[in-house]
Amino acid sequence: MEIDVDRSLCEANAICVGFAPEVFDLDDDEELILESTEVPQNQVERVTQAVASCPKNALLIRG
Repeated sequence: MEIDVDRSLCEANAICVGFAPEVFDLDDDEELILESTEVPQNQVERVTQAVASCPKNALLIRG
């Protein structure tokens, strides 16, 4: 499973960071950082919740 972000939609609300801080983070400019595009198996449920909770639908799951 891989995760991607549509930067044209992302507003860096950090809701995803709250669900899966091991996968998502914000940099000093409040831009979303993906720690890895490959989702660790133990983070699949949290990342799935983060994607579903994104208010701008900026997160995408692939594969």
